[in-house]
Amino acid sequence: MGEKSEQKRSHIIDCARAVFAAKGFRAVTMKDIVEACQISRGGLYLYFTAIEEIFLAVARADHDGGDSGSDSLPTEATPTDILALFMKEQKKEILRKKDSLAVAVYEYYFAQYMARAKVAKKDNIPKRQFETGVLILENLIGEGHAAGEFFCEDARGAASNIMYALEGLKIMARPGGLSEAAVDRELLYILQGLVVE
Repeated sequence: MGEKSEQKRSHIIDCARAVFAAKGFRAVTMKDIVEACQISRGGLYLYFTAIEEIFLAVARADHDGGDSGSDSLPTEATPTDILALFMKEQKKEILRKKDSLAVAVYEYYFAQYMARAKVAKKDNIPKRQFETGVLILENLIGEGHAAGEFFCEDARGAASNIMYALEGLKIMARPGGLSEAAVDRELLYILQGLVVE
């Protein structure tokens, strides 16, 4: 890709990130991206052919610290890559940073894993969101364990424990606040309990 093409692609990724942060993953359309970028639909399709492709480029850019031209997050992300992105988004949510992709990440990975698992519908929305997080993490941990990336004999228990820890951090961050260092320490502790070195 030439320099101008790379700049256009980066512009699309930057604009799309704001759209995903505002609307999540499921509600975003190609039209939303076109309008946010102020380009033609054909101009968008020169770089991306689907919403999922754009979202993965945004996630890759976020994972790489904002360098949208980098490809260090593979197209076929490993469970460790996905968990790292998940934790990064949780940290943003805990610290209440603007433009968090947490909702979009949940929705994207929920869509990926729903084909393999069933979730009972409940009227309690917070509980359903919690259970969705547990389901995502359970499947992710199970895949990581099968691939030899994670050590975990009880994926469901570990997923539930992680979600309780994350929700607790979100609650503790609100009234008295938590420092970024404290959040990093807790998230690192969670990861050290899973990742095989």
